[in-house]
Amino acid sequence: MRKAIPLLLVLLAACAVGPSYERPEVAPADSGQHVAIRTPDSVQAKLDTVVQVRDSLLKLKAEQPVDLKSGASADVAWLNLLQDTVLVQLVRRAVVNNRDIQLAMARVREAHALAGAAKGPLYPQLYGVGAASTNQVVFGTFGTQKYDALIVQANLQWEIDFLGGIRRSVQAANFDAVAVQEGENAVRLTLVADVATAYVELRELDDDLAISLSTLESRRETLRIARRRYEQGLISELDVRQFEAEVAGPAAAVAFYTRAVSQKENQLRVLLGEGPGEIPRGLPLVDVVRGLNVPDSLPSTLVSQRPDVKRADAAAAASNARIGVAIANRLPKFLVTGSYGTQATGTIWLFRSSTETYLLQGGISLPLFTGGRLVNEQRAAVARADQFRSNYEQTVLVALSEVSDALVGVRTSRDQAAALDLQVGALERAQALATMRYQAGLSSYLDLLDAQRALYTAQLAQAQTRRLRLVSAVQLYKALGGSWTQETQAQN
Repeated sequence: MRKAIPLLLVLLAACAVGPSYERPEVAPADSGQHVAIRTPDSVQAKLDTVVQVRDSLLKLKAEQPVDLKSGASADVAWLNLLQDTVLVQLVRRAVVNNRDIQLAMARVREAHALAGAAKGPLYPQLYGVGAASTNQVVFGTFGTQKYDALIVQANLQWEIDFLGGIRRSVQAANFDAVAVQEGENAVRLTLVADVATAYVELRELDDDLAISLSTLESRRETLRIARRRYEQGLISELDVRQFEAEVAGPAAAVAFYTRAVSQKENQLRVLLGEGPGEIPRGLPLVDVVRGLNVPDSLPSTLVSQRPDVKRADAAAAASNARIGVAIANRLPKFLVTGSYGTQATGTIWLFRSSTETYLLQGGISLPLFTGGRLVNEQRAAVARADQFRSNYEQTVLVALSEVSDALVGVRTSRDQAAALDLQVGALERAQALATMRYQAGLSSYLDLLDAQRALYTAQLAQAQTRRLRLVSAVQLYKALGGSWTQETQAQN
């Protein structure tokens, strides 16, 4: 019987009330599954994919500390796809200096500290007490008695976690820390995407400014030709005025794009955590686009690496653990309290055997009536767990939709860029022919104006499409949580 009691205590300590948060096993890595993410045909198709993604989620190690910069190198390594070393350096500066990153990292440290504090109640709580007092009491016919008392003692308080309520609370705190960590990862992911997007937009504005300057110079040259022909009596004043009007368009555009470039540089400097100033430039957009290689289809399970999906999953696990906490609050609590010390009338008598004091007691606390508070707290915990579960499923649906949209953007922007490249080439030749025909007096100024306008518009559209291709790649990177390769996913 005596041997059975310790065994029973061990078995009780191993259990924990409330439902356990079980995650399905991870799908085999060599299964060969490679389902292209596309826009689902129905809501049911999306729900089926939610289950597939959930099956592929890696098990969270909630009780282990998380590296605050675990994904930073992977974020920067991905940018090598764009083959622009300047952009990589800008991202490194942003990850180090950006204030939002620093704020998020401080929140992570706070969450891990709170998770550590949640483990405290698992262990006995010891407090040291020291007191000195002057007392006067009345003992009936014995009269008034006065005495001094010095007390030095240690107090013990311990709730033995037989039913696992405290352990469930620790689990919840650990999962909260994981959720906050994934929130920091989401901030970093958004920052990298924002820096890359702003840089690409800056390079497009550079191209727009260069195109406008080149067009302005071309139209000024045409205006000089028109004025010379007018002086020779070959054309009317109307032709000259039309060409003068055409010069004003790109001149205004030059001023607009000059201002836009400065504003975009300042926006980028804020992301870098720095004051206003210039931004260094790397490769031209045309060179970056030429080296871009993005797949047309991806396995849908890649969205499991998104920080918001992991954060929603950790939040659901934390809420599930708190159901156990609420259940444990309705059950008996096993308490051990005690004290040990010394009490004497003077310091010379302290710590002698004759002044030793101690108390040790064990007890059970059972809530008998709380006006329905505890049962409703349990119901609320179950309802919150249902909310977080639904939030997780919704997060996965949104993730799938964003990846599908990003893939569509990558494919269509590539086709659009190819078409515009052909159009710009044809219009450049058309403008050259129109200029030669106008100088030879074989066509009117309207033909030349139409050719110049069409080429200018197409060149601006070409630059915008190049920017769109790169931004679509950045959006796909963000939608997938940082990468579209299984190798990078393993590094994360």
